[in-house]
Amino acid sequence: MTSHYQQLEAVIFDWAGTIVDFGSFAPTQVLLDVFASVGVPISMQEARVPMGLAKWDHIRALGNLPAVAERWRKRFDARMSDADVDRLYAEFMPLQVARVGLYSQPIPGALDAVACLRQRGLKIGSCSGYPRVVMDALLPIAAAAGYQPDCTIATDDLRAGGRPGPWMALANVLELGVGDVRSCVKVDDTAPGIVEGLRAGMWTVGLAASGNEVGLNAQQWLALDEAEREQRRRPATATLQGAGAHYVIDTVAELPTVLDLIEQRLLSGERP
Repeated sequence: MTSHYQQLEAVIFDWAGTIVDFGSFAPTQVLLDVFASVGVPISMQEARVPMGLAKWDHIRALGNLPAVAERWRKRFDARMSDADVDRLYAEFMPLQVARVGLYSQPIPGALDAVACLRQRGLKIGSCSGYPRVVMDALLPIAAAAGYQPDCTIATDDLRAGGRPGPWMALANVLELGVGDVRSCVKVDDTAPGIVEGLRAGMWTVGLAASGNEVGLNAQQWLALDEAEREQRRRPATATLQGAGAHYVIDTVAELPTVLDLIEQRLLSGERP
């Protein structure tokens, strides 16, 4: 059947590593501190493996990593239980709320890109692996910096749960009053966030340089020469493409050009 829609209606953004927090340090650094506090240190690389999941699920997934599971067993002579995850999560949450603002400056070019989308008449949605208590701390910080999406869904707002399910993205569709999920673009720096968008029936754009996969702050990224950037960009791009991203770019600053390409595909009758 030929599609009759021809125009994008909304873009739904992730937060850390996508619009704010270049390198996605706010959640990872707190996880390192929480695991260290119980005598089971984890590396930054390990902390980044389950990124994009809800934070309770993220901690659970870390405990299931073979190397972390072995360290936990040696420390406690038992496997990590759900009660242990509850305890770590209870320690994680107040630290995350207290520190989220330290890392959440807008990614260079993000505010200009969002302004461009507004000029095109697009609605701006958002969702996150952060729970509502963290988002309530982050939203006024982002607003003061100039970013106010039309809708924000936190990972614990919905009974169905978070990523990689489609529910937060679809909640944005409902809140924004979007007429067709195929006229939405989901933008994210993690594989679960890309899968979320695909399962919601949306176009997806992955961000390689600014997000979890490369894991550098903006200054560190800019200090690299192009050969070093490509060396780090390549595996990040492969991960996002492997998750099914329709496009992968370095940062959200490049998004307007990609939206032009997507609209051309819509005009030709293509679907996500």
